[in-house]
Amino acid sequence: MVELTVPAPTNAPRFDEAEILAGIETWVRLESPTFAPARVNAMMDLASAELARVGAAIRRVPGADGYGDVVIAEIAGQCAGPGILVLGHLDTVHPEGSLAGVLPWRRDGDKVFGPGCYDMKGGLYLAYYALRQILAAGKRPYLPVTFMLIPDEEVGSPSTRQLIEETARRHAHVLVPEPAKDGNLVTGRHAFQRFTLTAHGRPAHAGATLARGRSAIREIAEQIIRLEGMGDPDRGITLSVGVVNGGRWVNVVPLTCRAEVLVVTPSADAFDEIRARILALTPIGRDIELCVEAGPVRPLFAPTAEGLALYDQARAIAGEIGFAPGHGSYGGGSDGNFTGALGVPTLDGLGVCGDGAHTHEEHLLVSSLVPRARLLAGLFERLGRAPTATSDL
Repeated sequence: MVELTVPAPTNAPRFDEAEILAGIETWVRLESPTFAPARVNAMMDLASAELARVGAAIRRVPGADGYGDVVIAEIAGQCAGPGILVLGHLDTVHPEGSLAGVLPWRRDGDKVFGPGCYDMKGGLYLAYYALRQILAAGKRPYLPVTFMLIPDEEVGSPSTRQLIEETARRHAHVLVPEPAKDGNLVTGRHAFQRFTLTAHGRPAHAGATLARGRSAIREIAEQIIRLEGMGDPDRGITLSVGVVNGGRWVNVVPLTCRAEVLVVTPSADAFDEIRARILALTPIGRDIELCVEAGPVRPLFAPTAEGLALYDQARAIAGEIGFAPGHGSYGGGSDGNFTGALGVPTLDGLGVCGDGAHTHEEHLLVSSLVPRARLLAGLFERLGRAPTATSDL
């Protein structure tokens, strides 16, 4: 990204690339996989301390269902009333030890690699940094700003959805610093559904009496082919089985097997169609029981006039900084699905640019840090103001 060279007012917020990167590194080096709630809570401690140092009032909601805590941090604005909700998560898909193994913190030119640097500690740090720099310049955001830090987004936010929705309803705007999509902002997201299939077969000695058995693993294997065959890339419908557990002894025909399914659909009609087909699945093999359970849902976040108006404001600010983000609806889910589905004006994809989310190649682009931080700062300064208002970009 290329920034405009414009003399900054003396009281303009200051943005330093090296300083931002150092802050992101500190957050990334504190590994926080979803299923390690103590690690997630340590990350919440770190983020809470940083927000408290800039004057945020911190509220901590104890974790539920075996997940980490939620942190809610509030900063007063120039005006009272419904403000801006910055919504993001501090859990990652990468297991503890990734930094010392498959995904060390390292830099290769414009790319910096590390677990969660792109999805989405980098983006949340940018939002915090943008607010910090506004306050350091002796200013305040125009509207109150609330940071809501989520511990279980990577598994569908099962313990936090209700709190997210309750909080979002009290705000005028929601900004989600999830990763950018090829530099673009996100004005809509496809719906996500999770299902669990459990097959129950009949055990038998795998060597002596194999024919008496009914393999639960074989049933699930055949169901996987059936499930993934429901996908329709031309319609944007995808189904993926990502977790399979079955059997206990190699010499015993497996009695049970379990599979977890993720379904992504771009429309309400497709959502209902695939849901009905999965819930109606029947066993393929003889003498097999099949149980299908519906899990967490991320509802369809369809673009709205209010959300697109929020994008227009962001695009105007970005143009003054020196870049031109596009926008669109995308298949990657976020907690913005919940707020967008409620009709609260939501702008997603405000985080860092990069690639490789959920892989050993996850990375951010250093060149995106300052421009995107300035964009967030511009939104904090302008949202709620008259259209002619400007900010010190």
